Amino acid sequence: MTIFADPVHAREAVECLYRVQARHPFFLYGFVIMPDHCHFLVRVPAPQKISTIMNVFKSGMTFNLGIPKLWQSRYHIRSVKNMPEALRYVHLNPIKAGLSDSVTEYLWSSASGKWDITEWGD
Repeated sequence: MTIFADPVHAREAVECLYRVQARHPFFLYGFVIMPDHCHFLVRVPAPQKISTIMNVFKSGMTFNLGIPKLWQSRYHIRSVKNMPEALRYVHLNPIKAGLSDSVTEYLWSSASGKWDITEWGD
């Protein structure tokens, strides 16, 4: 399902991510909303839990878009040692998928410069 190919749905994914961050604080270093999935590069300080953040995000999106069965029951998580390399990987996804020629041109990415993200030193 390419639910996020619709700009209204892609925007809601970004805005929902920020609403979740306001309720359950975490460091957001980068993201990309692809047509059929999302990539988030985050650091979750204790006592917050990534499972809580993902559950609130997924349930919020399901409710706000009114689309049942929007998500798979699981999500993939990886611990990264090289944050700049991981962020580069995330930002290159739209180019690899043929959605953009440049990381800064893809609107639904933190690389576009349109969205707020956490600075590395935070």
